[in-house]
Amino acid sequence: MRSPGDFPKAIRGRTQMWSISIATASTTFEEPYNIARRFSSLDQISRGRAGWNVVTTASADAAANFNLDTMPDPADRYRRAHEFLEVTNGLWDGWDEDAVAADKAAGVYADPDKVHSIGHDGEFFKVAGPLNVGRSPQGRPVIVQAGSSAPGIVLAAAYAEAVFTAQDNIADARVFYSKLKAATVDAGRDPDGIKILPGVVPLIGSTEAEARDLERRLDDLVVIEHALNQLAADIGIPADEIDLDAPLPDDIRPVTEVSTSRYELTVNLARRENLTVRQLLIRLGGGRGHRTFAGTPEQVADTIIEWFTTGASDGFNIMPAVMPSGLETFVDQVVPILQQRGVFRRDYAGTTLRDHYELAAPARGVRAELATTE
Repeated sequence: MRSPGDFPKAIRGRTQMWSISIATASTTFEEPYNIARRFSSLDQISRGRAGWNVVTTASADAAANFNLDTMPDPADRYRRAHEFLEVTNGLWDGWDEDAVAADKAAGVYADPDKVHSIGHDGEFFKVAGPLNVGRSPQGRPVIVQAGSSAPGIVLAAAYAEAVFTAQDNIADARVFYSKLKAATVDAGRDPDGIKILPGVVPLIGSTEAEARDLERRLDDLVVIEHALNQLAADIGIPADEIDLDAPLPDDIRPVTEVSTSRYELTVNLARRENLTVRQLLIRLGGGRGHRTFAGTPEQVADTIIEWFTTGASDGFNIMPAVMPSGLETFVDQVVPILQQRGVFRRDYAGTTLRDHYELAAPARGVRAELATTE
């Protein structure tokens, strides 16, 4: 583990900052009891700074490693994900806040009347409970979700507390933001209880020309052959039939269900900016559909503030193109500007991940109805 002195100066002094862990786990290849136990244990160890990035997975290559010949269809995967989260939340909620007695003299760890079974018997899972790990320090680990497809929005609206998304322009980001917040209200939740965090790839220089030079140097490192093979697989056209110096062919369609939203973002970007395939692959290599921008620290801060204050985001998933120098530059040069302009905290209000995201403690014993993904 790195010492606080190894970190950029703007994030030194608070060890809680660098012990946060948001880990990814798939609802398609896991079991609710194992996930509930694993993340509750992580939350205990990290003193309330754990989060679960929920994914459903759609890769046939992944299926081959988990006793499956093919992936379940999308409707089945998302129905399973909804039930998975219902069961997991139920297991976490099975421990009352004061269930742990820790009475050494009496030899009692927990009051059995305050530890509850869930008796779940559904389409995909049969789970009796209770969980054998006590209540999470932050109520439940924070639920994070990534994706912008229609069923992904329904899942996020019902359960997610933070959403990672890819939006390459502010207009589309505002549309997604409004759509997800409205879906959250329709799901019976407070829209402030879900934080929308687009990915941003900042390329920072002391001058705009320096930033543009960095962008060009990084673009030159993109391996076109690899990117072209991925694009060819996505659109169903052999790589050797794609003209790198012409626009995307008109007759393309997604041939896999890996990421419909990412496919649409790619095609929309190419059509909107009239990019050649080569230009498109370089753009995708730099940020994979996320908002990439080159500029001075002040210009980067201006862009972030515009998105944050005009209904495009609640925060950001910072994705430096080069690590660790890109993160260090952002933290040391952009964060102070955001703090000076009053849009970024100067200190922490609490100790948990939920505190840092300004999320309320989850209501206990409330289960979301299984939502349709039609």
